[in-house]
Amino acid sequence: MFSTGQVIFGIVFFIVFVICAIWVYRGDKGLHRMHYKGVYKVLIGFLLFIAFLFVIKGYLKH
Repeated sequence: MFSTGQVIFGIVFFIVFVICAIWVYRGDKGLHRMHYKGVYKVLIGFLLFIAFLFVIKGYLKH
């Protein structure tokens, strides 16, 4: 499906992308702590909402 060159490019691109993302995130770590306090609460709320939708879907299916 993919040539050897495409697979190698994809792997190298992914590795470099992850390294760059980690490097940039570490540089902005202090700003993230200051500006994004409590974001985990939004994530928990979102995950609970998705779980609630699955419960409703399962309840209405039966």
